[in-house]
Amino acid sequence: MFDRLEIFSKRYEELEKRMYQPDVVSDPETYRKVMQEYSSLEPIVKKYREYKAAKETVEESLSILSDGTSDEEIRELASIELEDAKAALPALEEELKILLLPKDPNDGRNVIVEIRSGTGGEESSLFAYDLFRMYSMYCEKRGFKLEIINENETGLGGLKEVSFLVAGQGAYSRFKFESGTHRVQRVPQTESSGRIHTSAATVAVLPEADDVEVDINPNDLEIDTFRSSGAGGQHINKTSSAIRITHKPTGMVVECQDERSQYKNKDKAMKVLKSRLLKMEQDKQNASIASDRKAQVGSGDRSEKIRTYNFPQSRVTDHRIGLTLYKLEDILNGEIDEIIDALVTAQRAEQLKENINQS
Repeated sequence: MFDRLEIFSKRYEELEKRMYQPDVVSDPETYRKVMQEYSSLEPIVKKYREYKAAKETVEESLSILSDGTSDEEIRELASIELEDAKAALPALEEELKILLLPKDPNDGRNVIVEIRSGTGGEESSLFAYDLFRMYSMYCEKRGFKLEIINENETGLGGLKEVSFLVAGQGAYSRFKFESGTHRVQRVPQTESSGRIHTSAATVAVLPEADDVEVDINPNDLEIDTFRSSGAGGQHINKTSSAIRITHKPTGMVVECQDERSQYKNKDKAMKVLKSRLLKMEQDKQNASIASDRKAQVGSGDRSEKIRTYNFPQSRVTDHRIGLTLYKLEDILNGEIDEIIDALVTAQRAEQLKENINQS
């Protein structure tokens, strides 16, 4: 472990010098890559420096205590510092083990989120809207930028489907745990008898693809234009600005009608298509490389029921880790960090366990 930490520390120092070199500063793409690597190493190297400082304190304190020439006041101070440093070392070592766990290569990316109503008719569409509102408020709290790509509203204010881009450092690392089926238990607005119904909506989370990662043959695309539907005023009836792209080899269909410009809608739709194709390819690779691995929390499959929102009991349960919180209103208002942090911790524990079993 410590050999790896030394390598990372030297590389970090190299990058620290390199980011100020003229050839790097003048090339935005090179600068971005250098800064990205530098940022990924920074928490590891800083923690390693803390660990080394504690080790040095232990050695220096032991040296003072073994030196009979030191006066009593210095020896007493050295004794206190020795105990503090020795107590800190185990925790620092555990933190370093966690920081050295394999990183998800997608964690630093922006993310495209797709929410679709499922079983439950109009009530599931209203729940899909609640999920979209929850994520919107979460983005605001985290400082992420949210941009709607496409939405299909219902007459009662629900959403049959909505897709949106979340931009910000580490967006995928926070949203990736949201992929799956979300279930709601409540008395629907459309129900007059007061009976509790169970409805569901699905969430798909896609890492945003870079242009160089996904090569699409234009001949594989069928592009149609049509008039927008839903909210939008008089504009929706006058221009055919909405775009539908069909990727013929896979049968994937992407629509975008949020922008007034046909060009902008096409650009957004292509972003979604590239991200779906990237996710499909990554899923194939992950399945072939680690089909029997368990070092993840949930599969990310939309068919998997991951969470239940129970209104009568103000309860939210994440089924993957057995976490239950009685703060439904706060969670629906975007306070989901407690759930995500617990999922991150559970995933790290699984990875550490796997590392121990393999060693």
